[in-house]
Amino acid sequence: MIRYSVCRLLIIGLGVLAACAAPGAAAPEIGRTAPDIRLEGAAGAPVELAALRGQVVVLNFWASWCGPCLAEMPVLQRTHDAYRDRGVTVVAVNLREDPATVRAFVAEQALDMPIALDPDGLVADRYLVKNLPVSFLIDRDGVIRERHLGPLRDRDLARWLDGILAAE
Repeated sequence: MIRYSVCRLLIIGLGVLAACAAPGAAAPEIGRTAPDIRLEGAAGAPVELAALRGQVVVLNFWASWCGPCLAEMPVLQRTHDAYRDRGVTVVAVNLREDPATVRAFVAEQALDMPIALDPDGLVADRYLVKNLPVSFLIDRDGVIRERHLGPLRDRDLARWLDGILAAE
């Protein structure tokens, strides 16, 4: 009986590993294509990563209750302002908050970068987001070039973006 149970557990475990290794379930790693996202935007229009192909994207996950996220919002907005004419888009994905709360925050902070709503956390789960904030730098081909845990600083973003733009 024990032998049967061990074999059954082994088969179940192999099935789980196979599911995790499936192409659609690939973890977002540096050097790999970023998982596509399509979310409702805080302004009402959808935000879709595939539609931004050809642009460099700073993809940031945040929440209004997260202190470090709040500290980096001005950095993200400054980056959006400074680099948008050079083909860079900053997309801030709000994690698991009520859309009305997010819209009020966006208005209060006068943010005009694309804000995406992830109320159920499915996109954050695809990106393996466990802590906030976390950001990904995605090149024009949709490939992840950097991953940063914690709040971003102006100089870090400028270094990443200037480096990727100079390599073109």
